[in-house]
Amino acid sequence: MSAPHGIAPPSRSGGLGLLDAVGGTALLELDHVGRDVPGLRLFAKAEHRNPCGSIKDRPVRSMLLAGLASGQLRAGKTIVEATSGNTGIAHAMLGGALGFPVTLFVPASASPERRAILTACGAKVILTDPLEGADGAIRGARRAVEEEPSAYFYPDQYSNPANWGAHFQTTGPEIWSQTRGKVTHFVAGLGTSGTFVGVTRFLKARNPSIRCVSVEPDGPMHGLEGMKHMASAIVPPIYDPTLADERIAMPTEEAYAMCRRLVRQEGVFVGPSAAANVAAALRVARTAAQPATVVTVLCDGGEHYLSKDFWKEP
Repeated sequence: MSAPHGIAPPSRSGGLGLLDAVGGTALLELDHVGRDVPGLRLFAKAEHRNPCGSIKDRPVRSMLLAGLASGQLRAGKTIVEATSGNTGIAHAMLGGALGFPVTLFVPASASPERRAILTACGAKVILTDPLEGADGAIRGARRAVEEEPSAYFYPDQYSNPANWGAHFQTTGPEIWSQTRGKVTHFVAGLGTSGTFVGVTRFLKARNPSIRCVSVEPDGPMHGLEGMKHMASAIVPPIYDPTLADERIAMPTEEAYAMCRRLVRQEGVFVGPSAAANVAAALRVARTAAQPATVVTVLCDGGEHYLSKDFWKEP
């Protein structure tokens, strides 16, 4: 299957520009948290080491380049997006590097750290009802575009095929290459669903027997920022529910506990959605035929959540 918008930025001599530095992240082997599972090799893509701090750098880069190529993103436009934080940070930094102002609709429940980063980057931040989560931010962005359509470029990460296309073109091939094609399972959480959809489509095209597992919060009220409980949320148009071989419902507390384990046992400092992915990957590994090579993704860093109380628990 071909992914849309295969657009590369201009090549540079000498150093890398910010957009050129996105992707190519390390594949970390987590030796300690899965040591009780015989025959398991557990890997995680270090997406928190992208230049803007999260896995969202990939789709934002893809969507901005696609907008430039189509002419929808041009001088005089403001980039507008609905985000729980990480996509907004990537838009503020990458969009700023391209010379565009950025307006973001963000749930008031987003972590103070991510909101502070957005402000530091110069983005205009409009807070939405925390009880509506990402869906409230989506409604806010849509209203702004409807009221003044000529003012904005609205990538709409939930509907834009360049979102999953970024992972089809980069994340999936990197995982395949870094595991030398030996990956047996891929596990990823659902927010926009771009990571899961793009990587799964790539890996299944290479080897249909690879088992791909999606992860969601276990209920509509949860603490896994950036993840969606699909049954109670606005379902992203790019989401394909037929792709998952299995679905895992993840309790917030299990993810919080894994945050602590990862930094204390592996030296890997990541946020709750990344930890939810690792916790789900361990569940998958415990029921998989052995040996298994299970790959997941580390969405963002723990420094975005330092104000959360769960770090203080033993």
